[in-house]
Amino acid sequence: MHTLFLRYYVSDPKSLFCTGADLPDAIVPKGVAHVPLPPVAAAEPIVFALLPNLSMLAFTSAVETLRIANQLTGQSLYSWTTVSETGENVRCSNGIEIGIDAPIGDTPSNARIFVCSGVQPERSISPRTSDWIRRQWRMGRTVGGLCTGAYTLARAGILAGRTFTLHWENIAPFREHFPGLDPVEQLYAIDDRILTCGGGAAATDLFIKLIYERHGTDLARAVLNMCLHSVQRLETDRQQASTSASLGTRNEKLLAIIAHFEENLDGEIDLGALTRDLGVSRRQIERLFRTHLNTTPKRYLQDLRLHRARILLAETDMPVVEVAIACGYETAGNFSKRFREAFGMSPYKFSTGKG
Repeated sequence: MHTLFLRYYVSDPKSLFCTGADLPDAIVPKGVAHVPLPPVAAAEPIVFALLPNLSMLAFTSAVETLRIANQLTGQSLYSWTTVSETGENVRCSNGIEIGIDAPIGDTPSNARIFVCSGVQPERSISPRTSDWIRRQWRMGRTVGGLCTGAYTLARAGILAGRTFTLHWENIAPFREHFPGLDPVEQLYAIDDRILTCGGGAAATDLFIKLIYERHGTDLARAVLNMCLHSVQRLETDRQQASTSASLGTRNEKLLAIIAHFEENLDGEIDLGALTRDLGVSRRQIERLFRTHLNTTPKRYLQDLRLHRARILLAETDMPVVEVAIACGYETAGNFSKRFREAFGMSPYKFSTGKG
């Protein structure tokens, strides 16, 4: 068993969620680099609500950014605490266990609260945690989600009409769970008192942005350098490389065809109509795929659909037949055959680990 105790001890755990002087002392390590900053009156409290199977990378990318800001200034700019639904330690998706300071409960009036989640997020959220987040939001707190934390915010009913994001791999399953909500595929999103990011290193980008807004350019740039983060990425930057970059081509017609495929994976795609719209022949489309991707349009489309199906099976509880329909297959039998050919097992076995 691997246990990582990121615990900041105080004499009385209940005092973690008191106000003012009763808050636990912030962590201010010593370091060589220094950024002068006028003294702050009090540390800004950050609460990390950790869910089972959370992404450790997203969590540590956030908390280490705060630690570095304190270290560089020699001041208690930020204090942070970890909470879980029961107050028990939480195991990350990599198997490492993180020590928890307290169960979910009252928080300081100026706290920012971030739900940290990870793989299979719909299995980690609970009514109690979602209700708690809703109460914090209604009391005026700023709340956020790291990686797949948006699942809990959505279950709390506070994302309608908001700009928000989560890890790109979970966007399609999220839309299946919450069809009335439409996450954006970008690094992070700040919408009034709702802050979300796609996880991983994007948590560093989000928290450096928060440091910049509170304490200015010099400190934000210094934290960026200490994190060996070569550039401050923009909020609206994409999480994934562009299609043209990942495929190594800028052929506009090919990229338009692929974009059409990606936007219509759940329905029938009429290549004849597509050729007319783009002003190319079927033979030209075949040649584009063969020249640039060494495959056929049919094969490329099937790979896209199977990749989407694999995500839905891994990250949702959707039955195999519903996944087949959502990925453009007319019958579950045909879908199962293609899935087995691609991944060496049935979609049922992949989804459940049985059979």
